[in-house]
Amino acid sequence: MEIRWLEDFIALARTRHFSRAADEQNVTQPTFSRRIKLLEEEMGATLINRQTLPLSLTPAGKEFLALSEEVTERVRLTRDRVREISAGQQRRIMLAAPQSVLAHFLPQWLCVIDQPSRIQPYLRATGWTASEYFQALGRGECDLALCYWPRERCELDLDTSACNYRVIGHERMIAVTTPDAQGKPSAMLPGSRSQPIAWLTYPKRSLLGSAVKAHLSRLAQAAHLTVQSENSYAASIKELVLLGYGMSWLPERTIKAELESGQLVRAGDPRWDVPMELRLYRHQNQHHAGLDAFWATVPSLPIPCP
Repeated sequence: MEIRWLEDFIALARTRHFSRAADEQNVTQPTFSRRIKLLEEEMGATLINRQTLPLSLTPAGKEFLALSEEVTERVRLTRDRVREISAGQQRRIMLAAPQSVLAHFLPQWLCVIDQPSRIQPYLRATGWTASEYFQALGRGECDLALCYWPRERCELDLDTSACNYRVIGHERMIAVTTPDAQGKPSAMLPGSRSQPIAWLTYPKRSLLGSAVKAHLSRLAQAAHLTVQSENSYAASIKELVLLGYGMSWLPERTIKAELESGQLVRAGDPRWDVPMELRLYRHQNQHHAGLDAFWATVPSLPIPCP
């Protein structure tokens, strides 16, 4: 089997048309069709349903598409790294992090480390779940993963046993809401049974969701909340809070400007704050000279909350 056959299949799955896919792959349609047929023979399964318009994937084809995309991406990454090495270039260090960390913490951290130009943010990772960061570290898809982590005890469904980490920053999740006409919080913790607070939350099993849930369980006073929506991304929840749809816990760095301007206000006193760390992870089995040298120089003093 050839890699170009996988690329052909991905193009066909995207266009759902043999002629357009052949044009994309710069081959004639007969040649393209023959390569798809050879691929199906090699796999021993029909991958394309040719009886529908536009073409569709069979169940086997859908499964094979996911595998093809993963394999071709791994090949692309390997080619890029091999070219860097063969050209004698110093290898960049690929850093995966959520969008909120890239935007509100990374610039500050790069100012205090050695050779910040060596760090290359891996933008494909901005929408990943927490487990995907550790899977990518194990595959060598990225060199480092930078993520929020609860400072207090919290049950997380994540296997980090093959990774090492450094705490490089402190953060806290603050309960915030929009102000009313008098500039006071439109909702205030703990709420009440008769008037629970509209809550824009993270999925219960997500890292941030688990951290908030664990913190609330430790408080002597119960919060009265009613879930309005769930979203995995702090940036999306922030937009909904700003639109007045409810209260939520957000990383302090991401809302500093809004708190200062009065667009957002605290929805509770500091006992409701959820203490967090910013952890930098690497996999124990992934090594190259640049990464090992950089890891040895990572500052050990965490950057505090703003």
